[in-house]
Amino acid sequence: MSLAKYKEKRSFSKTPEPKGGKPSGKALRFVVQKHDASRLHYDFRLEMEGVLKSWAIPKGPSLNPADKRLAMMVEDHPLGYKDFEGIIPEGNYGAGTVIVWDAGTYEPLAPTDGTKKAQDKELLKELLAGSLKFRMNGKKLKGEFALVHTHSRGENSWLLIKHKDKYASEKPVTEKDRSVISGKTLEQVEKNPH
Repeated sequence: MSLAKYKEKRSFSKTPEPKGGKPSGKALRFVVQKHDASRLHYDFRLEMEGVLKSWAIPKGPSLNPADKRLAMMVEDHPLGYKDFEGIIPEGNYGAGTVIVWDAGTYEPLAPTDGTKKAQDKELLKELLAGSLKFRMNGKKLKGEFALVHTHSRGENSWLLIKHKDKYASEKPVTEKDRSVISGKTLEQVEKNPH
């Protein structure tokens, strides 16, 4: 996928957001950023096709299988975005404070030969089919999840659903409000971005 839409929406002389980034390691990465923009939401990003496929989740992820969280697909982001934490200045697209709320690796539930390339190919096939099933190995998000394309709210609407497994919980995971990189809350990053 192209990063043209991402670059079109940003003026890199005015925002600290990354322009690019390279794949790292033998596993596919994911990141969830808590983003206090015009509305507080969580940006859910999965490494695929050399970019971060991205969804905005207004209520944030849930570990409760009964919750079906609306996830609106947005433009692809560069791989370097997985480490981005700080302030997008006023006047820029997505202006507001961002923390890395969770990060880790993930893989498809469908069997593959275990290589990153084969996993990427399987996940891309599932994405195009409108139903992704994967296992997350994060600090906050663990176990099996599904992203299912729904046309209820337009072409870009998906649902993020936790599968019933040993990591399922009714306790709201979004109460854990600190960055997994800096240990700071959104408010602390806002006061001291560096």
